[in-house]
Amino acid sequence: MFRMLFYSPRIAPNTGNAIRTAAATGCELHLVEPLGFDLSEPKLRRAGLDYHDLASVTVHTSLDDAWAVLGSARVFAFTAQATTRFADVAYRPGDVLMFGPEPTGLDEVTLTDPHITGQVRIPMLAGRRSLNLSNAAAVAVYEAWRQQGYLGAL
Repeated sequence: MFRMLFYSPRIAPNTGNAIRTAAATGCELHLVEPLGFDLSEPKLRRAGLDYHDLASVTVHTSLDDAWAVLGSARVFAFTAQATTRFADVAYRPGDVLMFGPEPTGLDEVTLTDPHITGQVRIPMLAGRRSLNLSNAAAVAVYEAWRQQGYLGAL
């Protein structure tokens, strides 16, 4: 399946929602420290409901540690600055869908990391800055999964 990577997420409920997305789709969630919250926070637990035990969540101490675990997987960085639309990518199982911290997104240094295969954007109306992190991740994961025919879904 696919892998969501949240680089330094700041808002606990967004990560809780991503845990639910991971559980519902079978994708993995990778969190790169520093986190803006403690994983035991009630808001994170409430947003994730009872899905925590059904989701694959891995916390990495650094982006380099995440790259070591993710290996040579293709990495698509989601950024409002990209020109390629996310749905124009032919996703493959194992791809990494990378998202930056709220509210800034991925910085320029991170976006030039050689592990990143490409930069993509989710279309929005003009004058809008970004989607909520967990919503953007869900949109991305479901598009990638749709391209695989919702493999394993009921």
